[in-house]
Amino acid sequence: MSHSAWFQCFNGCPFRRPLTDVIYRCETCGGLLDVVHDTESLKSRSPAGWMRLFDERWMRSAWPYGSGVWGKLEWVYPTLRHEHITSFAEGGTNLMWAERLGRELGVPDLWVKMCGNSHTGSFKDLGMTVLVSAVREMQAIGRPIRAIACASTGDTSAALAAYCAAAGLPSIVFLPKNKVSPAQLVQPMANGAIVISLDTDFDGCMRVVQEVTGPGSGLYLANSMNALRLEGQKTISVEIVQQCDWEVPDVVIVPGGNLGNIYAFAKGFQLMLDLGLITKRPKLVCAQAHNANPLYLAYKNGWDTYQPMTAKPTLASAIQIGDPVSIHRAIRALTAFDGIVEQATEDELMNAAARADRTGLFNCPHTGVALAALEKLVKKGLVLRSDRVVVVSTAHGLKFSHSKAAYHEDALPGVVARFRNVPAELPADADAVRRELDRRLGA
Repeated sequence: MSHSAWFQCFNGCPFRRPLTDVIYRCETCGGLLDVVHDTESLKSRSPAGWMRLFDERWMRSAWPYGSGVWGKLEWVYPTLRHEHITSFAEGGTNLMWAERLGRELGVPDLWVKMCGNSHTGSFKDLGMTVLVSAVREMQAIGRPIRAIACASTGDTSAALAAYCAAAGLPSIVFLPKNKVSPAQLVQPMANGAIVISLDTDFDGCMRVVQEVTGPGSGLYLANSMNALRLEGQKTISVEIVQQCDWEVPDVVIVPGGNLGNIYAFAKGFQLMLDLGLITKRPKLVCAQAHNANPLYLAYKNGWDTYQPMTAKPTLASAIQIGDPVSIHRAIRALTAFDGIVEQATEDELMNAAARADRTGLFNCPHTGVALAALEKLVKKGLVLRSDRVVVVSTAHGLKFSHSKAAYHEDALPGVVARFRNVPAELPADADAVRRELDRRLGA
């Protein structure tokens, strides 16, 4: 049976458009759109049949199913023609048993989903393969798209630039000046994107990119307000359950900035519930930096009030967002999944990352936010020793080597580097080296 999907208003308006339309908001209420799938047609295959199909495709070479995203094509963009797919075999990242760290934290069944072990070093690849492939489909039917544009704190721009370069499409990235790491800045430069550095923060870049990608511009918006991005990102949920032998973890902790990702996780879990592959919901936790915590403040107020804020600088720069575009998506996801929002200070997030690094990880600061949230929830009794917990690591630590090095140099204001480790500078003398090793290791 053929399957189908379409754009529909997130707020419930009777608004429906094909996925090949250049549209981001409902024309009735102005709300964001959602990609909705024909679940009745998807139910024509049994839950066991879907599991078997996805397992047969898992990390194989048959195009395009070796991708962690496109191996679940029917649940992502079922009518997309294969010749328009641009893929770097994204997904399929390690779900690592963090055994030693889990023992230290009192959560022995702790796992870290290593989304940064991907082509451009972050989970953004999962959504960008869908969006860029969709644009190729749009162009094939005559949509006048000149280039794809995004606002970014670093990772989105890297993913957009790489996928556009592979597809032969121009890309434009708007970055906040002096607010992204050198590694993140060089990625879109190397892939040939038009890089525009604006003297503002991410929220300012987001306002500009929405203006310049307006009707008639020929520029397609690639930020996560675009529902196509979330279709790729939701496959992380399915992948985690698949890697757990089709069992659902008890708790999933996700760093949150613009908040599309927490909603994407909920979408993936909900689709598995709707199709009978799973029978329970995990508890979803969204972890925010204290300096950019509008969702946390709304959560503490019982969801009754939400106020955008001007985000303060945070070492978790990718989530330094004060006016998240997917705020209402996130609230819906968290209320449906018994959700919790926790926050982490700069000191907490950097020390949580460094502590995990001591057990063999190499975490980005955003993963540090999620790990710090885990530590706090364990102490509060909201995560139990018996829980299977998955922490989502959103980017590779090498993208943030500058701030990680500054941590070990004890050069970060407001951060007491409790796990600092610096080189021992010694003369080229074997006896001096032996004395140092005896001091470190014990005589």
